[in-house]
Amino acid sequence: MSRTVRVGVIGVGQIGKSHLNGYTQKTKDVEIVAIADINEAEARRVAEQYKIPNVYTNFRELLKRDDIEAVDVCLHNNYHMPVTVAALQAGKHVYCEKPMAGAYIDALTMYKTAQETGRMLSIQLNTLFQSETKAAKALIDQGLLGHIYHARSTGFRRRGRPYVDGYGTAQFVQKDVCSGGALYDMGVYHIAMMLWLLGNPAVQRVSGKVYQELDMDEERRKKSGYNVEELGLGFVKLQDGLTLDIIESWAVNLDKFDGSTIFGSKAGIRLEPFGFFSSVGDLDLNASSDMGGFEWRLHSLRENADGYDSAIQHWAAVLQGRVPLLPTAELALKTMLISEGIYHSDRLGREVSAEEIESLSVSSAVKL
Repeated sequence: MSRTVRVGVIGVGQIGKSHLNGYTQKTKDVEIVAIADINEAEARRVAEQYKIPNVYTNFRELLKRDDIEAVDVCLHNNYHMPVTVAALQAGKHVYCEKPMAGAYIDALTMYKTAQETGRMLSIQLNTLFQSETKAAKALIDQGLLGHIYHARSTGFRRRGRPYVDGYGTAQFVQKDVCSGGALYDMGVYHIAMMLWLLGNPAVQRVSGKVYQELDMDEERRKKSGYNVEELGLGFVKLQDGLTLDIIESWAVNLDKFDGSTIFGSKAGIRLEPFGFFSSVGDLDLNASSDMGGFEWRLHSLRENADGYDSAIQHWAAVLQGRVPLLPTAELALKTMLISEGIYHSDRLGREVSAEEIESLSVSSAVKL
């Protein structure tokens, strides 16, 4: 049975409003007790819209409330660590927007603080809850792919750079606020999803390159201070000889990329559009799928299946004690290691080890 959980939301900008919509439209028995944002006028407008009784301009005042058991951190990347750590130390469980932080060392601090305080930490990784991901996980768990030896993580936008291509704010393309571009904004979804399907293997070595090559409106470039990548490429050596290659685009002169894929000795999977490929003797088989029927059976036969319908529904169900927490923090932390490894590899012009990445990582967190 469900119980009502009381939550506070820190940051009510574009992402914060999206999370509030998720709570109000998709979850049950979740009460938003308070919100905090430095823009008091906007915070009060949002509070009135969502009928939230308490508004703060200082997030630390929200954390003092003993009637809130969890907080939702909806701030830009370089604010994630200090706010999350403060919330965990205040005894709150934390659900944080992706990516985990602006630097691997900051994400590691978040993860260690959660362990030290005994509080739960979850990172918003919606791709884990897509029907295609759940189907792929079911096939892999049944051993139908055989020995998995390589995977490819892809993300495509034809022209989708924040602000300069017409949506979002300039902060999304400034390193001092967000630390990265396509890899941190969208790549986190696809890389973390592939790590989940691969069993979250240990990272050994990373190589990569990032690009900012396409033209943009010069006035928007100047106003935004755009200094992050639009295209990120990577090659990752994982434990037991497993490899992962990455291509993540905010903007590129192509019509599409094939969806993320997993290569196995008995069969292969493409995530989008979903495909299952195998061979029997001399016959190659390309299997179609019924995702609607798959989801119907999950919800008809599996208890609390709604707790795996989206990241925010999962978080609510976890707080209510209906489902166990998926390892989103562990996956997001390893994704940070890989993404920052690509940046270091690009800067140094060579492959870097996991140990090097951690030693080279410098906090980008904003002091609050």
